Amino acid sequence: MTDLDFVDETRVFYDTVAEDYAVRFSEPPVAMPLDLGLLYGFAELVGEGGEVADLGCGPGRVTAYLASRGLSVFGLDLSESMLAIARREHPGLRFEQGSMLELDLADASLDGVVSWYSTIHTPLDRLPDVFAEFFRVLRPSGHLLLGFQAGDEPRHYEEAFGHRVALTFRRRQPERIAALLEAAGFVVRSRTVREPDEELGEPVRQACLIARKPPEPVS
Repeated sequence: MTDLDFVDETRVFYDTVAEDYAVRFSEPPVAMPLDLGLLYGFAELVGEGGEVADLGCGPGRVTAYLASRGLSVFGLDLSESMLAIARREHPGLRFEQGSMLELDLADASLDGVVSWYSTIHTPLDRLPDVFAEFFRVLRPSGHLLLGFQAGDEPRHYEEAFGHRVALTFRRRQPERIAALLEAAGFVVRSRTVREPDEELGEPVRQACLIARKPPEPVS
């Protein structure tokens, strides 16, 4: 599969299922206290007024929560259909179309980056490029929040929400992702793994890493 294939496949999948996805995952983060704790902790680390990008924002619910914690946050997503829902549900926030592989952002322009389950369709050999982009756009001492499904075996779907679509969901071991983040220059500050929530229909453990771009050396 080429880069264009996996990016286009992801875009088409979420453009197709966007409205059904938004209904299925209608609960805001506050309904999931363990995930909420991670998002809250990230917001505290960034600090009030910190400039943050929610990359792969989907319908914008994490974006909205972080905004409620006082962050200056905007959402970015591949899918225009997802962005239409985000703009409809959160008209006071900014949402833009774009790819994590080529962020239209200046170097060292953000205090925080959120990737909440948005790297799970990216092939392993392209993760270093994605993490390099995260590192590039963060200011020194800026923080990254990265959520993903924990495991080894990917799961490929040919149908979702009654639609004929194709997409691979890639699961990763937290230790491997931590090593890739460290290779990109980050310092990993937190590793959290929780058991799957049966009520949400989660089939595998869920992982979250918080990493920091090192501060500038003191001269």
